[in-house]
Amino acid sequence: MSLTTLDPRTALVAIDLQNGIVAMPTQPWPGAEVVSRTAALADAFRSHGLPVVLVRVSFAPDGADAVPGRTERQPRGLAFPEGWDVVVDDLSGHPGDIRVTKHNWSAFHGTDLDVQLRRRGITQIVLTGIATSIGVESTARDAYAHGYHVTLATDAMADADGEAHANSVERIFPRLGETGTTAEVLELLAKTHA
Repeated sequence: MSLTTLDPRTALVAIDLQNGIVAMPTQPWPGAEVVSRTAALADAFRSHGLPVVLVRVSFAPDGADAVPGRTERQPRGLAFPEGWDVVVDDLSGHPGDIRVTKHNWSAFHGTDLDVQLRRRGITQIVLTGIATSIGVESTARDAYAHGYHVTLATDAMADADGEAHANSVERIFPRLGETGTTAEVLELLAKTHA
């Protein structure tokens, strides 16, 4: 499916593009490519006076704020290196950006993201980030449930599992919004704000 439109009040929401996550091996693109494409989108959004939201995941050193549910694959008791949860330099340094810290998969759950967007009159979000099937998909599901139009820049996201990435892009995202490339989003953004 191709992109049809961007609302005049659209925000870019970048999920978990932070040092420790971007450094992990990802598919179908390495983290550096995801960051580069997201940075191009962020620059374009800023140039049009549109919000850029930088979401990071972080936990207290003792893990007290981590999700407590019992799972089969969720590792417990991991020690994170210093600075793992710092947003990458390529996206940092813009004081007007909105920063959200989450402790769950979705950027909406337990944060003020919805309030931040609604106060700015945002009706649509463009999502990027790592991991496609976890933070990005969970945020897309919640954005859809909150009534936002959702656009997914599928070449500005990646996953540790290539099959999980493909499943999100091919099966889940078309039910939550519209998918397209970074170039398509940039072209539509330029037309919308010409």
